[in-house]
Amino acid sequence: MRPTRAKLARPAVDVAPELLGGLLVSDIGGEPVTVRITEVEAYEGRQDPASHAYRGPTKRTAVMFGPAGYLYCYFVYGMHWCANVTCGAGDIAAAVLLRAGEIVDGRLIAEHRSSPGTPAVKLASGPARLARCLGLDGSYTGVDLLADTSPVRLVSLARPAGFERGPRVGITVAVDHPWRFWLPGEPSVSSFRAGGRTRRASNRQTGPL
Repeated sequence: MRPTRAKLARPAVDVAPELLGGLLVSDIGGEPVTVRITEVEAYEGRQDPASHAYRGPTKRTAVMFGPAGYLYCYFVYGMHWCANVTCGAGDIAAAVLLRAGEIVDGRLIAEHRSSPGTPAVKLASGPARLARCLGLDGSYTGVDLLADTSPVRLVSLARPAGFERGPRVGITVAVDHPWRFWLPGEPSVSSFRAGGRTRRASNRQTGPL
């Protein structure tokens, strides 16, 4: 199923499961890598205290207050980039964090970008590894994921027949929302870990908004 702006301009909790099994393609540096999405987390903007957008727009989060279907990358723990798909209608600023995936094309490139010795099934396991495999960093925030000419593109949605859901990983607020979704039996899916690292309040969130 081809993604459209209208399909993504809905609440994050509705969009997130439909991203499972979908394909994300990166042509960054002329080195294509394709990831099949296996795990995501939904963040509902100003209704969600775990969201980067909870307190309103900033220079960093401005893309999330625009149209759905754009890429939002953020830096976490001073060392990792994470990638998100913006969704929601109007200025709601919802987004879905891409937590894990399976490399289905460009494995050698993904291995080159990854830590030495990372098993093939774990190359895109976790949001930081996924972003690294695709070559993503903050300079790609604002890329239109639906444009054929973009260096990073969301090329399909899957709407899987079966998926599982549970609490989000690594956050310290709104921990009871079952807004993490994953495909069962996928080795790339992360193990549940409650809570986050001990950081200043502004750095405790690992989700997108």
